[in-house]
Amino acid sequence: MKLSLQELIHELDNEIKKYIEGFDANVHPYDIAELLLELREYDEKIYLQELAKFPEELKALVMIELPRHCHEEIVEHFTPNELADLTNNLDTDDAAELIRNIEDVDEDVAEEVLQSLAHEDRQNIESLISYGDYEAGSYMQTELFSAFIDEEVGDSIRRLKRQKAKKEVDSVYQVYVITRENEFLGSIPLEDLILLGPNVNYEELVEEGINTISVNVLDDIHDVVEVASNYDMGVIPVVDSKGKLLGRITSDDIYDIIEERATGQLYNLAGVNDEAEQEESLLHIGKHRAFWLAINLFTAIAASIVIGLFDTTLQSLVALAVLMPIVASMGGNAGTQTLTVTVRQMALGEINSDDAKKTIKKEVYLSLMNGTIFAVAMGIIAWIWFSMPMLGVVIGASMIINLISAGFFGSLIPLLLQKADIDPAVGSSVLLTTVTDIVGFFSFLGLASIILI
Repeated sequence: MKLSLQELIHELDNEIKKYIEGFDANVHPYDIAELLLELREYDEKIYLQELAKFPEELKALVMIELPRHCHEEIVEHFTPNELADLTNNLDTDDAAELIRNIEDVDEDVAEEVLQSLAHEDRQNIESLISYGDYEAGSYMQTELFSAFIDEEVGDSIRRLKRQKAKKEVDSVYQVYVITRENEFLGSIPLEDLILLGPNVNYEELVEEGINTISVNVLDDIHDVVEVASNYDMGVIPVVDSKGKLLGRITSDDIYDIIEERATGQLYNLAGVNDEAEQEESLLHIGKHRAFWLAINLFTAIAASIVIGLFDTTLQSLVALAVLMPIVASMGGNAGTQTLTVTVRQMALGEINSDDAKKTIKKEVYLSLMNGTIFAVAMGIIAWIWFSMPMLGVVIGASMIINLISAGFFGSLIPLLLQKADIDPAVGSSVLLTTVTDIVGFFSFLGLASIILI
C-alpha cells in the first residue's frame, strides 16, 4: 500500500531518528534513500528540502545511495561549499565517486568542490579520480589500518583504538603489515590479533607466514573481483608497481562491481544500454533501444529476403510454411544457450581467445548431439503429421545443419568480439539470431527445393 505524502514524511523522520540515535542497527542509508525516492515522486521540491535537513554525515551517505539521474538536481540545489562539506564526511572511495557524479553533471562545479577541500583531502581524491573507470585505483579506499613490521601487537591495537575514536578508520577487518618505507608485506585478520600477546612482534608473525595476496593499482577491476572470489577475500590490499601499500578495496565495492557486471551483461545481451535505462527521459531510453531494434529490423529483412528466394517452393507445398518457425526457433534457442554459456565463462575468466578452438569444438559437438536427437524426433513427427516421409528427412537434415551453425556461431561471435576489444555481450544475440534464421531458412527451403519439388 502506497503511503500518503504526510505518512511518507513521518516515516522518513522516524527512520532518520532511529539511525541517528542508534535505536535500530538495521536502518541503513539505503533505506532512507529509498524513502526519499518515493517522496521525490510526490514532490521534487519537498524531496530536496527534506534532504537538506539531514545531518551532514547522513546526507552524504544517502546521496551516494541515490541513482545517477538524481545527481543533476542535487548539484543544482547545493552550493559547491555544501557539496565539499558532504565530501568530507565520506570515505575516500565514496568521496571520489561523489566527485565523479558531480563531474558528470558539471565539471566546473566539481572543480570548485575540489578546490574547497583541504589540501591533503583534495590530493587523495584527485589521485583516485585520475584512474581509469575499470582500474583498481578508482575503487580504492585510502583509509586502512596498518602496522610496522618492527611494531608490537599491543602498540598497534592501542593505536587502532585511537583511530577508531577519531573516526579515522572504519570497517577494519585486516591489519596490513608494512615496512617503514610503506612496502606491503602481508595482511593478518584482526581477530587473530586478539589471540596474540601484546608483546608479540609483527616480524615473528611474518616469519611464520601471512597472507601476501594483493592487487596492483592499475589492475582491471574485474580481475580484482576474480582474486576476491578465488581467495575468499572480503577486503583486498592495493599496491603500486614498487609494492608500496596505497589502499584497499572493500567488500561493498566488490559486490557493486559483481552486480553491475551481471546487470550489464543481461542488458547488453538484449541490446539495451544499462546506463541509459537509469535515465528518466523516455526519449533518451528509447533512442538507445532503437539502435539495436533498427539493426534487428535490417537483419530480419535479410532473413525475409532468403525466404523470398524460395517463394515458388513455399507456394507448391504449404507444409513448409507450417514447419519453418520450428527450424528457426530451435536454432535460435540452441544458439542462445551456447552464447549465454560462452559469454558467462568469458566474464568469469574461464575461457579466452586462446581457448577458441577448444570452446568452438565442444559447442559444435554438443549441437551435433542435440541436433541429431531432435532431428530424428521432428522428422518422425513431420512424417506422421503430413504423411510425407521425405518431408521428415528435409526438416531433420535442416535442423541438424541449423543447430550445428548455432553452436559454431554462438561460441565464435563472442570470441571474435573479444578479440576486437568489444564487449562480447553487446549485440551478440542480434547477430546470432540473424545467422540462425538465415541458415535455418536457407537449409530448410533449399533442401525442400532439391528433394521435394
